[in-house]
Amino acid sequence: CVHVEFAGNNVPYYAYGRAYMRVGDEDRQMSAKELERFILQKNQEKMKWDKEVCKEAKISDISQKKLEWFLQKAGKSFDTVENSLKKLGLLSQGKLLNTAVLLFAKKPEQFFPNAKLRCAVFGETTAVTIDMQEFIGDIFTLIEKAEKYILENIHTGMRLEGLYRVDVPEIDKEAFREAIINAFCHRDYYLYDSVNIAIFKNRLEIRSPGLLYGGITIKKIKTGGVSERRNELLAEMFHQINFVEKWGRGIGLILSKEPSTEFKEVGRQFIVTFKRKVIPETREKTGEKTREKIILLIRENPQITTKELAEKTGLSAKGVEWNLKSLKDQKKLKRVGGRKEGYWELLETTKE
Repeated sequence: CVHVEFAGNNVPYYAYGRAYMRVGDEDRQMSAKELERFILQKNQEKMKWDKEVCKEAKISDISQKKLEWFLQKAGKSFDTVENSLKKLGLLSQGKLLNTAVLLFAKKPEQFFPNAKLRCAVFGETTAVTIDMQEFIGDIFTLIEKAEKYILENIHTGMRLEGLYRVDVPEIDKEAFREAIINAFCHRDYYLYDSVNIAIFKNRLEIRSPGLLYGGITIKKIKTGGVSERRNELLAEMFHQINFVEKWGRGIGLILSKEPSTEFKEVGRQFIVTFKRKVIPETREKTGEKTREKIILLIRENPQITTKELAEKTGLSAKGVEWNLKSLKDQKKLKRVGGRKEGYWELLETTKE
């Protein structure tokens, strides 16, 4: 009988090619799944996407204008592009980290194809697409694009403050902006997918690639006021310009503004859902810009086909048909002749 004791930090240790774990008073062999999970947890700090070097990117790929804007917002002074990035901790041995490229590159999409935002307006389900757009650029640009798209495609009411009219979106702007920022800050950038905004008749969904990180559950983020950050360096950059708080109070802020907000994990996505409301004296914005674009395209080419309209607007064929029907119902458009040899005629009520 040989009794061996050992200690160290380079776990797991193997005996005869097998790894064991202590369960109560017994040593139990680890399953393949348990071993895989153990190794991933052990090395998760080394596998931080935001702290990895972007091998293809060079200092010349960084936009000085974007960097100067950030430093001004953070209350810091600009030196040179390289020195400023070094002070922010965004260089490793003179090489750009992924965070630097994602935030400040002239064209981050050249290095990260998933640095994009997809937005769409649907009917009650995704079967009917009313509008669909895709945006690329740095994270700060995409956050502003997402916010603008939502405001353009949900109802907006009004209230009077003194003698002035104040627009009031049906979903609190501060709440959905916080959800947008969280989606870009905490998403899993190893996944190819983009951040997606889906606006339905009864709800707004903000979908972020990657499930909750570090053992955090939906129950914990709603009641515990704690957070685990997948992208610690990226979150620190956001914190420096007051986009996020270090104390993980973003979920609490969302719930304080929109108590009915729902959080769920589906597949590999984390989804925040806001319920839409009916507000008196609203002005309907959904799809207006898309229909205006369709009118312009028809004015340029009255014989344009549904397929061509879909290609130029980014809509699905069903989405184009839905908008054409809407224009016909509004007496702004009519079809003359058949599908192949006919043409579109804009009626007098259409604005020039």
